[in-house]
Amino acid sequence: MSQLVDRTITALRAEHDAIAGLVRTLTDEQLAVTGGAAEWTVAQVLSHLGSGAEIGRAPVLLATGQTVEAEDNQAIWARWDASEPRAQAEGFLESNGRWLDVVEALTPEQRSSLSVDLGFLPAPVPLSTALGMRLNEVANHTWDVRVAFDARAGVDADSAAVLVDLLTGPLGFMLNWLAKPAELAAPVSVAVPGAGLVIDDEATVVDHLESPSATFNGPREAFVRLVNGRLKAPYDEGVTVEGNVTLDDLRRVFPGF
Repeated sequence: MSQLVDRTITALRAEHDAIAGLVRTLTDEQLAVTGGAAEWTVAQVLSHLGSGAEIGRAPVLLATGQTVEAEDNQAIWARWDASEPRAQAEGFLESNGRWLDVVEALTPEQRSSLSVDLGFLPAPVPLSTALGMRLNEVANHTWDVRVAFDARAGVDADSAAVLVDLLTGPLGFMLNWLAKPAELAAPVSVAVPGAGLVIDDEATVVDHLESPSATFNGPREAFVRLVNGRLKAPYDEGVTVEGNVTLDDLRRVFPGF
């Protein structure tokens, strides 16, 4: 599991460096456009990620035994929401960078043993779960930003590979939030790149399927976007599903958030 934690942290750093390179070039007009998250501007997406990094930093520090005076979440969100778009973008770079500094400094022993109390789950979770949830959020929301300026953009391929592995393990529970299996009339098992998707009474990602009833033809990044409700026209070019379920069926199962 510690190897998966290492891979997740590496992917999070790569995501930050890549989006930072883009953000620093954006004009005020570009910060005001919408992308993959149609209800938010680019600046608002960055604000969401920046406030999430600020909120998420304290639980990791607390898990290492440090004393932290954390601001109320509502106050943090209000402060970010009240900021100007340029301040939201620059604040994201600073806040996410500080969060990354914390997780990158974790020792090998901490990476393998820490439990993190995120505050909104019933109990503390392994570090792999906490970091995996952050990677899922960052990878999909940075796609929201990048696709505003490149309609052919995808989720980073390395992040997608890590996320598929996480979905077969410590992030599997998230499918209970993301999926609506009742949208299908009958169970299906779908071969996807590097894994399999089983939908019956619930949705599950498994590492292998012997006899799938359908095949998802597309890269891992497209599957990650499907699960997160982001594989929609016009961002689904070249992706098909063959078998006893259609791509539109799967999109109903995973409507997004």
